[in-house]
This record gives sequence, structure tokens and C-alpha cells, in this order.
Amino acid sequence: MTQQEALDILKTGANVFLTGAAGSGKTHLLREYIAYLDGHGATVGITASTGIAATHMGGMTIHSWSGIGIHDALSRNELDALSEKSYLSRRLRAADVLIIDEVSMLHDFRFDLAGSVLRAVRRSEIPFGGLQVVISGDFFQLPPVSREGEARGRFAYHADAWPELDLKVCYLEEQHRQNDPALLGVLNAIRDNDVSEETGEILRSRFGTNALDKIPPTKLYTHNVDVDAENNRELTKLPGRAVEYKMESKGAAALVSALKKGCLAPETLFLKKEARVMFVKNNFEEGYVNGTLGIVLECTPAGITVRTSQGKKVRVPLADWHIEEDGRMKAEIIQYPLRLAWAITVHKSQGISLDAAEIDLSRSFEPGMGYVALSRVRSLGGLFLRGLNATALKVHNEVLEYDEVFRRASVRHAADIRSMSSAALAKQHEAFLERVRPPLGASRGKKKKKLDTLTETQNLIALRSLMIRDIAYARDITEETVLSHIERLRERDPALDISHLKNSISADRFDEIASVFKRIGKDARGGYLLAPVHSALGEGYSYADIRLVRLFL
Repeated sequence: MTQQEALDILKTGANVFLTGAAGSGKTHLLREYIAYLDGHGATVGITASTGIAATHMGGMTIHSWSGIGIHDALSRNELDALSEKSYLSRRLRAADVLIIDEVSMLHDFRFDLAGSVLRAVRRSEIPFGGLQVVISGDFFQLPPVSREGEARGRFAYHADAWPELDLKVCYLEEQHRQNDPALLGVLNAIRDNDVSEETGEILRSRFGTNALDKIPPTKLYTHNVDVDAENNRELTKLPGRAVEYKMESKGAAALVSALKKGCLAPETLFLKKEARVMFVKNNFEEGYVNGTLGIVLECTPAGITVRTSQGKKVRVPLADWHIEEDGRMKAEIIQYPLRLAWAITVHKSQGISLDAAEIDLSRSFEPGMGYVALSRVRSLGGLFLRGLNATALKVHNEVLEYDEVFRRASVRHAADIRSMSSAALAKQHEAFLERVRPPLGASRGKKKKKLDTLTETQNLIALRSLMIRDIAYARDITEETVLSHIERLRERDPALDISHLKNSISADRFDEIASVFKRIGKDARGGYLLAPVHSALGEGYSYADIRLVRLFL
């Protein structure tokens, strides 16, 4: 499939899986589509499975954007708590399109978890809350990484939500990163699981060569220990004494230990002026995210200043990572969100394009590592191999099978789009824009459709003769949706008179639900949660009734 065909499919509003070999232009196409959506006033959630991948798209990790963090699962109670967070609710409700890049490194259960949060926050049972979902990535690249003690995840296509999305597959076949036929031959041989003696000979020719450029190539290793050793060696070469920044911590030892394992910032950070560093936490206000690279301009006990790769000068603030439960801080660590970055792991390099890279694959332990590392460079001239083993040139057998399925689906979807007349295609594109385009004069994110539907519900409330079920029937929507509208209308106008709606349920039932709310009390944020009340009342009480009572508390 060509990029233009894929773009035409995206513009119809269909859910899409965008795939293809490394360098086929997936990220470029996503940027083009994002620009198109921005130009028409749509609100786009731009995310990726990793911080570095997110930087290339100007977004954030799917974990941060959706609010799932490092969770493997969320209870109904926890989903309700997330729904009550105003900043998260505003972001997820305002979105029209969700983009998830580098999906190969996203666990199947976290893919489902993000979908569950969106359904809960947007109060919709449609997959991912009814957003257009655009998934991008290449499953020949690295699989999800599981931390110690974390559930072992599978590729995202095993997620329950994957088939529910009814994805159109767009398999890009053109090559835009590599213009070297020899390198392309190597990459395709690995991808096809057909590494020949000729392929091996080409790779062996890149051993023992040295870069001639003034700027040394980025070094890629498979293990963190090698990365750390390289970074320490380079730091030692810089003049002067290193400044030491120790991590602060408080809370239960086991919880603090868990935080340290999940945090990329070192317990002791050593820096010198001119050191290469990488940010390891998002801070959009300061202009960096997890994965942003930079050079230290100043480092003293009083603070650190970094010039990012985008040229922005940043006075780096301390960051905290914490575990909170019932509004109380259970554990916390505090450190500057930086680590040395002369060398990075192959995992961290996914999504990066490099003019030159010095790569050691002698300790590869995961199929796909070699393919990712070798495809970072644009030509063989920029490839300097320092080690290679058999695992580096392998791919997952399962991926080979799924890849064939994706290819066949892409052929069908390409044929479908080619068969459409220009007029019919334009009509579909315009229909989708009508869904996401804000009305003239409205601020960004205020959609005509959403504003009109709230107004329609408000007009029916004003009649004062209709109860919740009557409004739902008149609007041809669910009672849950009516209640969602009322909640949003009350946020906009706390004085809105809904007193008559109290009669939507019997007085006895109302009083019983209200008493349970009062017995359980408010959460740490001063709000009433639905799930604990529903659990206390039992299955004979609907969430709709409970939400109605909450409006009057």
C-alpha cells in the first residue's frame, strides 16, 4: 500500500493499524495525518509505547496519556477514581483521535487497560470510548519489556480490544529511510527469516571499521550494564570533578524499592559540564519528555542546566515518583530526571534514525534486536559493528504468521480504497470531518456535536415534566448518557435546576442509596465514588440510579 492510499483510509475516520518495515515512512505519515487533523480543529491524543518514540511525535506515552501508569490491571473502583480526575477526564473526553506509535512494545493487557479507561471516562461501551484509534508499529521490532515481578505480556494483537476495533490494515511497502540496496537486502533477509551466507558476508564487512566524522556515532548495546560502563568511561574523559546528586526516598522499603526499579533515573547521578544526558520523565511545561536528549551546560550542587537536542535551555527541576493510596503518600523518591546518554540500549533506540551507529549485538537475547539496531542507520557506511550473535538475526516465528495475515488484509483494504470514486471518497472524508470539526467561532476542543447534544438534553430538562427515562427515550440515548450530560451541564452551570429529576426513582430507593453514600463518605479528593456504593448495595441497584442520587449530594 502507498502512503497516499493509507492517508485516504485514515481520513475516512476508520480505525487503522499502520505497519511496514523500518524506514517505510510510518512516522512521516502519522505527522501528515496529525497536521491534517490539526488544520480542521480536531483534538488528537498523540502517544507511543515509549518515551523516546513519543518525543518524535511530539506526544507522551500511552501510559501517561490514558492515566494507566505502570498498572497491570485496574479495579472498577480504580477506574471510577480515574474518571473523577478532572484533568484526565477533560483530556480523554476532548479527544477525537488516539494515535499509538511503536505498538510492538506495548503489552496486550495494557492495550486493553487503556481501552477500559477510555470507556469508563467517556462513559461509552464502544471500544476505546468511540475514538478513532490509529495504531502504528512493526511487530518485527522489539516486543514488550516486562519488569521483574510484572506479568509477562504478549504482543498487542493478542489484546481483547484488537479485533473489537475492526482495524483497517495499511501495510506500507515503500522505503524512505534506507537508500542503500545492500543494507535493505540485509534488513529484508532478517525480516523474511532468510539470512544467507551473502547476508552474513555483508555484515562481517562492517566489523573493524571506524567512523571518520568529528561527532562520534551513538553506541547501541543490548544490556544496561554495558551502556552504564560506556557512559561512565565518557564521563571520566571530561575535565573537572563530577557533581554528585543522590536520590532521596521515604516510605516503606519494599515500595521504595519498587519505585526505584520502575524509575530510569539513577540512585546516584554523576554529571559534568558537556555531559550527554537523557531526560527520563515528562515535563511538558519545561519543554521535555522521557527520552529527550541534551548536553549539560551547568551542573552545581544548586542545580542543573541542560540544552536539549531541540536547542531549548532548561533549568532542570527535581522530579518525584510516588505511590499513593487513599490519598496518603505510601512511598516517594526524588531525583533529577536525567541519566547519561553517550550510549543507549537497543530498546531505547527504537524509533530513532541515526546517521551513524556503533552497534554491539554480541549479547543479543531477544529476536528482533538485530533488526531494530541495524535499521537505525541509513546506509552501510554509517554502520560500525562491534559484535554479533545468532539471536540478533532472528525474528519471532509467531510474527511471521501474523505478518502474512496483515499483508493480505492490507491488499484487500488497498483494493477497496482504489475502487472508490473520488466523489465517494471525498464524501467519506467530509463526513468524518463533520464529526470532529468545531463550529465556527468555537474554541479548540469544543465540538459542535457535543455542544448541541448537551443543549438538547438541557432543553428537555427545562420542560420539568420529563424524568430521566423520558429524556433518554426522547433523545434515543441511554439513561447513563443522559446522566453524563447532566453531570457536564452541572459542571458548566452549578445553579442548573434539576430538582424535579429526583422523582426519577422512588423516595425510599433514593433515601437508601443516599444513606450508603453518607456512610461510606467522600474519597481523598472530596468526591463520592460510585463503585463502593454499588458494591455495598448489591446488584439490585443500577449505576444509573446511584449516579442520579449523587447529583443531589
